[in-house]
Amino acid sequence: MARQDRAIRTRRSILEAAARVFGERGYASATVEQILNRAGVTRGALYFHFSSKEEVALGVLEAQMPIDRLPERSSKLQKLVDHGMVMAYRLQHDPLVQAGVSLALDQGARELDRNSAFRAWSDQLEQILTEARGQGELLPHIDVTDTAELLTGAFSGVQAMSQASCNRADLGHRVSVLLRHVLPSISTPAMLAALDLSPERGERVFQEYRESSPEAATTVTRS
Repeated sequence: MARQDRAIRTRRSILEAAARVFGERGYASATVEQILNRAGVTRGALYFHFSSKEEVALGVLEAQMPIDRLPERSSKLQKLVDHGMVMAYRLQHDPLVQAGVSLALDQGARELDRNSAFRAWSDQLEQILTEARGQGELLPHIDVTDTAELLTGAFSGVQAMSQASCNRADLGHRVSVLLRHVLPSISTPAMLAALDLSPERGERVFQEYRESSPEAATTVTRS
């Protein structure tokens, strides 16, 4: 168990070092040597976990994938809100998640499957929206695929704008504003009135997730 824990910590330290190097230099200019120096590990340790720079980058991309074990809610639209607000919180506090988003938007990382993260988010949101429709929470005309892709793209733009203006300090507020504008066009009025769209919700839900999931203890490293 101690050896396994050590391996998990080493993998995480490599990914965090790579996240910083990719963030500073971009994927194309970053080198394995720079990642090794930043992580303070041997080449053998890195290649035990990753076969190439591309594989390290894919590991960083995976860090921003949606959490699929958030606390369940009776309202599926509240679950949808929670996914967006928790992601906003993670983007404010976890350098690895920040780097994953930056890589997904890095035009120089052409050999990476940067679309995988967008697909994962869209697929997750589409599933939640389908559940919401099954519970009568959506207006009849809503196309869940189009709506999921719209929300994924809109969130990407909002977080990029927040990063440029204030290093994402106001991201919770911006995502709350986004949801307040979009949800009335897809939600039934009765359900809309019951949703918690407060900017602080992401932190509250994430702490609830951490308390119920011991393995999540290292999910966020405060920057």
